[in-house]
Amino acid sequence: MVAACTVTAAFAWGLGLFGASVYLKSLSALHGWSISLISGAITGFYLTSAASAAVVGAQIDRRGARPVLLAGTLALAIGVFAIGRVGSALALYLSFAVLGLGWSCLSSTGLSATLAPWFERHQGRATTLALMGASAGSILGVPLLLLSIERLGLASALAATAALTLLVLLPLQGGVLRHRRPEDIGQTRDGLPPAPSGSGMPAARAPMTRNQALRSGSFWRVVVAFALALTMQIGFLTHHVTLTAPVLGAAGAGLLVSGAGLTALSGRILLAKIVDRVDVRLLGSAMMLLQAISLAVMAAWPGKTVLIGASLSFGFTVGMVTTLSPVIVRREFGALSFGAIYGAAATLIQFTSAFGPGLYGVLRDAFSSYRPGLAAAAVVNAAAALVLVSGRRPAGPAAGSPD
Repeated sequence: MVAACTVTAAFAWGLGLFGASVYLKSLSALHGWSISLISGAITGFYLTSAASAAVVGAQIDRRGARPVLLAGTLALAIGVFAIGRVGSALALYLSFAVLGLGWSCLSSTGLSATLAPWFERHQGRATTLALMGASAGSILGVPLLLLSIERLGLASALAATAALTLLVLLPLQGGVLRHRRPEDIGQTRDGLPPAPSGSGMPAARAPMTRNQALRSGSFWRVVVAFALALTMQIGFLTHHVTLTAPVLGAAGAGLLVSGAGLTALSGRILLAKIVDRVDVRLLGSAMMLLQAISLAVMAAWPGKTVLIGASLSFGFTVGMVTTLSPVIVRREFGALSFGAIYGAAATLIQFTSAFGPGLYGVLRDAFSSYRPGLAAAAVVNAAAALVLVSGRRPAGPAAGSPD
């Protein structure tokens, strides 16, 4: 289950979140469209994803993952194919909207809801390993997209990419991901025998319904903090190639995105080792502060060396910030209605973060520089870090953790 979700995440992030920066550069060069126009379409991509996130989580709770992930794969492939053939602003916006539907089904909400019934003691590790595919999408996806577009042209390259997506993901979702819960195949959560009565193993936190979660201040602090942080993160990642290409060249920018993907992978590997043993709110706050520092440094000293170093440090945080919101919700609110609860959180988070690419684009066009936008983003990230730990109760390891 985890391995299938990891492969799915690689395609979703490679063609969705990270692919957006490639489409931005390629469409601008091909059609002469402004950065702000294309950024608006990418904002539409995130808005579409946000609008459907609650439905995605609730449908996985109700029907299981397979039909939702199959629909998401088809939408992802159609969106990628269509982006290669757009000839007008309307077609551009519609193509990114379809891509957004696919992203909603195959990204954090869909994959964490898919895994929620399968793990208890190791739910943080399972989610982290599954979303490690996002790093593969960055490390491999961006350079391969750039190379294929250079060799084949935008339309042919994206048509081949869409076909590969279907060939790889449809068999996984039709086969491996057909089961809804471990009991369906005679297993238990975590793949381990149930803890014997009186063993001293801590009991899992009592699960909540969506309505109970929506009345919780803890829920809203998670939503606000990650909405702010991911707005800045998604905006930065969308513009990463365009930001760095004037200094590093197209090939250098692609390599830097891959390098940031490698540091993100190292962050996720570290997270997988520690996530079920640490206070995840405190860890998330620390990563948001590191993002703020990285952005502030790039704004203040936008030279080649600083861009490279700060991009790599920012990359280290990306996987953790992306992964920790579902981990916190799963740990604090349980598995019973996780899809519905996290779907509601993701709708609010993604609706806000959808404006990140457009905000960066508008500020860049207004000032003819990315520096003011980077400085503003640093301030917002610092505020997000404070919100996440405000009112925080001391938190120990996940329920059932041996520590």
